[in-house]
Amino acid sequence: MELSRRDAGRLGLGAIAAAVMARPGLVRAQAGWSLEGLDTAGRLAPIAPELRPAARRMIESGFPPITEELLRNMPADAAPPSPELLPDIPVQEQDVPARDGLPSVKVFVVNSEPTLARPAILHIHGGGHLVGSARGELLYLQETARDLDCTIVSVEYRLSPAARYSESTEETYAGLRWLHDHAEMLGVDRARIALMGESAGGGHAAILAIKARDRGEVPVLFQSLVYPMIDDRTGSSTAVPAHIATVGWSPPENVLGWQSFLGMAPGTADVPVAAVPARQPDLSDLPPAWIGVGAVDLFAAEDIEYARSLVLANVPTELVVVPGAFHGFDRVAADTVLAREFNRSKIAALARAFANG
Repeated sequence: MELSRRDAGRLGLGAIAAAVMARPGLVRAQAGWSLEGLDTAGRLAPIAPELRPAARRMIESGFPPITEELLRNMPADAAPPSPELLPDIPVQEQDVPARDGLPSVKVFVVNSEPTLARPAILHIHGGGHLVGSARGELLYLQETARDLDCTIVSVEYRLSPAARYSESTEETYAGLRWLHDHAEMLGVDRARIALMGESAGGGHAAILAIKARDRGEVPVLFQSLVYPMIDDRTGSSTAVPAHIATVGWSPPENVLGWQSFLGMAPGTADVPVAAVPARQPDLSDLPPAWIGVGAVDLFAAEDIEYARSLVLANVPTELVVVPGAFHGFDRVAADTVLAREFNRSKIAALARAFANG
């Protein structure tokens, strides 16, 4: 069976990344970080005990490494099979126009009821800018929509390197603009629209919050950033401690993801600020934020620093750092206490924002 880059996302970003790390031959992104010489016990040592069984399964999995060669040989946009969905939460597909001559972009509308005025989430899936799909997230989004009694619109943006940041970020903005402009048709209260994304999708959501502020066309109530990928310097020009990312998304994959997204080497002075939330000089007047990340996730330092920068810019911000948690832990170890508490915090923050919006 041929595995597409869209289909790869169904396996879960954390599972993909950790399986990648289990394979030899990855190019080191920066000096000082390496898995060489670490056996399974050594890689599991920084991980919280209750997360170690899931981490061990990830290490022992056989998914091939995400490399430039693999991406060249994987179809970029072949549609993955849909997961088995909840029968009582409706899902529709819609093609929406994008600006500046870009092709239309597909969105999935979850839990829409035109007779109501529900709050809404514009969702952006993860995958390191390289893999994943909105379609593959539909069951998760149905469950989220049910828990929050909201409508969710998820954008099937084009992956990199086929689409660079200037195009994919316009596609996510097109989804947000369409959600806002068609609020009545969707049964959405346009004053209560939040953004949510995981990993690269969290980075997209952070960019979208900035873009919406700057353009002044769509008011955004809240941003939920789940271990967001927001700083191209991590693993390229910024060193990563040895105990970080022993399981999960790694510095080599991060460099490849950012290089594909940017169209240039990450970590240099030439990187465009518009593509990297952590490089933004002005974070004032952004919507309140919830940021969650594991303490041994590759993105821990950049997410903590971004939360600090938001606080200093007078943006109400809640930061959750889970001790011993790796990238994607909430999806691959969903039944653990740590994952349940993490998800409970995320949902509670969105619920408060909707209630007070």
